Amino acid sequence: MDIHQEFDRQVATLFDNGYAKLAQLSEDTFRNELESLREKLPASIDVEIDLEKGILPFVIVVKNSLVSSDQAMELVEKDGKQGIVKLFPHEPTDFNTIPEVEISASNVYLLIDIDRGKENINLPPNKAMELIKRADRSPLTIDEGIAIVTQYPEYLIKNNCFSLLASRTQTDQRVPAIWINAKKEPNLGWCWDGNPHTWLGSASCNRRIA
Repeated sequence: MDIHQEFDRQVATLFDNGYAKLAQLSEDTFRNELESLREKLPASIDVEIDLEKGILPFVIVVKNSLVSSDQAMELVEKDGKQGIVKLFPHEPTDFNTIPEVEISASNVYLLIDIDRGKENINLPPNKAMELIKRADRSPLTIDEGIAIVTQYPEYLIKNNCFSLLASRTQTDQRVPAIWINAKKEPNLGWCWDGNPHTWLGSASCNRRIA
C-alpha cells in the first residue's frame, strides 16, 4: 500500500462528505488542517489493510470539536444504509475519554495500526480491556470508531463489530460500540461493560500521531 495515496483517498472522502462545511471552515483551511498530518505519516507501517481480520494501517480522525458525532455518524453509509446514533439515555457528548488514554488537543490526528478485536470477541469489555492493555495497545474513542467506518464502512462485519472502550460516561457502566443493527444500518449504540456478545469485539490501536 502507498500510504500517501491512501492518505489522499481519506482526505477526498472527508471532503466528499462535506466535512469542511460541517466544521464551518473554508476548504483551504480544512485541507491545511489535514495536510499538516501528511509529514507525520510513518515512513512505513508494519500492517496492511485486511478487512476480514479487521486490521488497518491508519485512519485520519476528525474530532467532534470540528464535526459532531451525530453529524459524522449520519454520513456513514454501508450497503445503501445511513449510519444512526442510538445512545439513549445518553448523547455522544456524555462520553469522555478515560484517564488512561491521552488524546492530542489537535482537531485532527492519525490513528495507527488498528485492530477490530477479532481475538477478544465474546469477552466482556472490562475483560477485553485487560488484554488490550497487556498487549501495550490502546482502546478507541467514539471519534475514532466513527473515523474508521467513515473511511472503511466494510470494516463493519455482521459477526465482528466493535466496542469503543476509551469513551465512557462518569455515571454508569455503558460502553459505546458500533455494529450493524436489525435494519442493516451502521449503529452507534452502547452495551454494558460486563456483558459479552458473540458478535462484538473491542477495537484498539498501536498509537496516535498529531
